[in-house]
Amino acid sequence: MSEHSSPCTSCGACCACFRVDFSVYEMEDMGGQVPTGLALEVNGSTMRMRGTDHVPIRCAALSGTVGEKVGCGIYEWRPSPCREFAEGSDACERARARHRLSPLP
Repeated sequence: MSEHSSPCTSCGACCACFRVDFSVYEMEDMGGQVPTGLALEVNGSTMRMRGTDHVPIRCAALSGTVGEKVGCGIYEWRPSPCREFAEGSDACERARARHRLSPLP
């Protein structure tokens, strides 16, 4: 999700749709940037963002209302799967559809 003016700041469906797993080395206490306490250990090498490990999925860093106005509390420090998620991608459109949001133009 981007904090600048984009469809992402009025969507947030991706943050309330997918499990977010990433390397332990992205954690702040391991030399990365993801704040300690916002992720759970999956195994010795993988972490998962809190809130994306159960249903209904909603990342602990997401604020606001999906489909209206949202923000990421750790946008600058978000893990690689979030950085790599592409606005308008197939995964984006699936997430939007799951939340009954119209496709992006």
